[in-house]
Amino acid sequence: MRIENTSVEDVGLISALFGNMDENVALLGKELGVTINALGSELIVSGEDEAVDGCMKVIDGAFSLIKREGTLRPYHVKMLLDMLYDGKVDVSELSDSVAVTDSGKPIKCRTVGQRKYVKAIANNGLTFCIGPAGTGKTYLAVAKAVTAYRNKEVEKIILTRPAVEAGERLGFLPGDLQQKVDPYLRPLYDALQEMFGFDAYSKMIERGVIEVAPLAYMRGRTLSNAFIILDEAQNTTGEQMKMFLTRMGDGSKMVVTGDTTQIDLPKGVNSGLLQAVTILNGVDGVAVCKLSAKDVVRNSLVQKIVNAYESFSKKQNK
Repeated sequence: MRIENTSVEDVGLISALFGNMDENVALLGKELGVTINALGSELIVSGEDEAVDGCMKVIDGAFSLIKREGTLRPYHVKMLLDMLYDGKVDVSELSDSVAVTDSGKPIKCRTVGQRKYVKAIANNGLTFCIGPAGTGKTYLAVAKAVTAYRNKEVEKIILTRPAVEAGERLGFLPGDLQQKVDPYLRPLYDALQEMFGFDAYSKMIERGVIEVAPLAYMRGRTLSNAFIILDEAQNTTGEQMKMFLTRMGDGSKMVVTGDTTQIDLPKGVNSGLLQAVTILNGVDGVAVCKLSAKDVVRNSLVQKIVNAYESFSKKQNK
């Protein structure tokens, strides 16, 4: 058993470290098996040697983050813990914004996995991201697309999805193909409207600067100087995926996202996403990112739901 005492000049740092109803230190204590107490300007950490060492590294990173952000939230603590498990706690990039919404709200990565995903998009022409619901796959891709457009790196933003959804038959829905799939493209519309504002978004749609369309509309085109996102890619066939990937023209960047636990293709039809990741993994300029339940940033219950389904699936496959 080891006890580490640290004196802090600014008592406000300790208050921010503990968080609302001590939620931050409760998380640290649970994850690392340590006990954290405060006595005035002194912070007292007790536990096994290795656990205390790790906790002190996280606390140092937390103090640096508090000085820059003015606060510390549980997701910050989780990111610092993930960094500790990866071997190095470095907060130098945690405050970077991926984009800014129309209202001025900065969009930031909330997990280490998300940070790696955003870096992969920046450094590669084609990025695949596979992960469960709630991990920010699509939202962060849209944020990067908006930033690329604002920085004049691309001239257009193109977002697309395959017209296959949860076993529902689109043929029974009213309207043409665009009208049939519009409800399924709503998450993409919502993300763009949040970042550009409704008026600017509407004008960009009218001018063709933003295009949101079903995957079938991509056939036969060459997409140049564009940021292109294929969402729900687990529901593409191998032929559709190849068609899409070969649309890339000069000055373009592609991001392909999907959740391979929610494949809605007919029985016996293989997912083009799984096939593409296998074929293209290791190709220069292509990145494959995999997010997990720990990257879920929705309601904390979503993470538990994802974990429960993963456990059930493993039992079924035994």
